This record gives sequence, structure tokens and C-alpha cells, in this order.
Amino acid sequence: MSTKLKIRTSMKNITISITTVLLIIPIVILVGVKLLNDRKYNLISFIIAFLACIPFLARFENRRPQPREILCISVMSALSVAGRLIFVMLPGFKPVTAITAITGIAFGPEAGFLTGALSAIVSNIYYGQGPWTPFQMLSWGILGFIAGVLAKFNLMENKVVLTLYGIFSGILFSLMMDIWFVLSIDGLFTWKRYYIAIIGAIPFTIVYCVSNVVFLLLLSKPIGEKLERIKLKYGLMQD
Repeated sequence: MSTKLKIRTSMKNITISITTVLLIIPIVILVGVKLLNDRKYNLISFIIAFLACIPFLARFENRRPQPREILCISVMSALSVAGRLIFVMLPGFKPVTAITAITGIAFGPEAGFLTGALSAIVSNIYYGQGPWTPFQMLSWGILGFIAGVLAKFNLMENKVVLTLYGIFSGILFSLMMDIWFVLSIDGLFTWKRYYIAIIGAIPFTIVYCVSNVVFLLLLSKPIGEKLERIKLKYGLMQD
């Protein structure tokens, strides 16, 4: 493949990913909140799960993804779900963001988004599905996507950067879920309610940040190294 064609293909995939993650999925969630009054959240969740696959599959425009590649995403999602269940007694202290980010770092932003989205919908089979599920899918998915983008610039190899990302991801997750909290009241969003929700969630946000930092520092190297070995051995996730 020529350099120009590679660049053109890469830009096309980036456009598909960003459009899906930052435009189409939020619109689907908004439709669920406004037009369906959050009563069809299962339908919205499955639509988001389907849409989350699009950026991942778009990476393999010139070939089909190998079963091993899909299996890796499934395993990482399962680890994320298991981690959330293991720490069920500690609200907010979960390894979901860390495992989602590690997947994005190793396999790319699209894989990170897919892992985050699947982690939310699958783990909520145990925790309970609800109108919050689509927001969790989007929130964790975006965190995995951002980690993957940062990794492309070799910014996620430093412990200081990992720590800053852990804090950032905890704050962002809280801010995004606060949007759902405000909309869940009566379907209307006001900045006054949002500010109150942010202030009220500060203790939980701190827990999110600490949790992310702890799990990232503990898991990024051992899991990341294993994923890299698998990636190199089997030639996985090659665009």
C-alpha cells in the first residue's frame, strides 16, 4: 500500500471513529432521553454496543479481523467485568477504567472504546440495567479511546502521565455521569443542577481518581507487557 493510500485510509478511519464516538452515539443517547423518556434503555444500550463495533471494524478495511483479535477484546472486557464484580463492596473503587485504558494503549483507541462499552453493558447484567447504562458505556468507552490516542504519541509509558490520566479519567467519568443524573430528574438539563450534582459528587470523584491511579500503576505493566507479547507473536491489530 502506498504512503498516500495509507494516509488516506488512516484519515478515513479516524473520521469514522470520531464521528461515531463523539457524534452518533451521543445523539442516540439524547434520543433515548428526550424522545423515549429513558424507557427503552435496553434498546439504546444494544444500539450503542453495535455502534461501538464500527470504529473497531473500520480499522480492518482491507482484511477481516482475526478471531484472535476479537477474542483479545472479549478477554479484556471479561477481566474488566470480573474486576468490577470483585470490588462490588467498594463503591467507585473499580479497575474498569484501568483495564479499558490498558486495552486502548495496547490495541488502539477503537479497541479501548469497544472494551469500555462492553464492560458497562455486560457488568450491568449483575449490577442492574437502567437508563444509566448508555451513559456508562459512552463514558468508559471514551476513556479507553482517549488512552489509545495518547498511546499513539507514546505518552502512556511514563508513570507520571499514567497518574495524571488516572486523575483526569476519574474527573471526566464523574462529570459525564453527572449529566445523566441531571437529565434523570425530569429530562431537562440546567447548569445550576449540574453544578450542584458536581459538588455533591466530589467524594465519589475522589474515589474514582484514586482507584484509577492505583489500578493503572499496578496493572499497566504486567498486563500491558503480556498484551504486547501476544500482539507481536500473532501479528494482532495490524492496520
